[in-house]
Amino acid sequence: MTSTVPASLFRTNGSSALQAVFLDMDGTLVDTEGFWWDAEVEVFADLGHRLDEAWKDVVVGGPMTRSAGYLIESTGADITVAELTVLLNEKFEHRIARGVPLMPGAERLLAELAQHSIPTALVSASHRRIIDRVLHSLGRDRFTLTIAGDEVARTKPHPEPYLTAARGVGADPTLCAVVEDTATGVAAAEAAGCRVVAVPSVAPIAASPGRVVVRSLEEVDVPFLRTLITGI
Repeated sequence: MTSTVPASLFRTNGSSALQAVFLDMDGTLVDTEGFWWDAEVEVFADLGHRLDEAWKDVVVGGPMTRSAGYLIESTGADITVAELTVLLNEKFEHRIARGVPLMPGAERLLAELAQHSIPTALVSASHRRIIDRVLHSLGRDRFTLTIAGDEVARTKPHPEPYLTAARGVGADPTLCAVVEDTATGVAAAEAAGCRVVAVPSVAPIAASPGRVVVRSLEEVDVPFLRTLITGI
């Protein structure tokens, strides 16, 4: 976990205003969900197995250990989760070495959050080595804090990553907004008590109390995020 600003600068003050914004990475800020699937297809082809396209909705956007375990069980491949995780990270890292495309609206939203001095955390299930690569494209200085999936004991859909982010910036989770693209990430954020904006990238996500679903980050700005907290 890395932070660019001391957590002591951001403390709860009893107000009901937006205190921080947490954003997922793959499929939310950068268009890389397809990269992960391509890496999985390639790795299993090398192992002599062909992945069923229907499995994509199950594994894309989920934590690495769950996705790896599911694919091993489904294919019967003779490999451990730990071994497969190494291979997948290597394939993915190779694919993003030349940079990654940002999702529509991502650049503008990050710039706006910085302009308004809103504490912003990148909260991803990807491992630190992958996040550090992607930060070359996103801009490391855009984030108060970055949290990787291999830096928490329990990753998404457990709330720990988002609770850790809230502690890291000294914010009340219920006064934080989260932007996610998968049901796994949404579940983690909601379990942490955060307000959620879902921008589905792979599978549909239904709207519900405390959750707003939009088609693109181009529909998300600071006033919109503040409204999630205040209701006004």
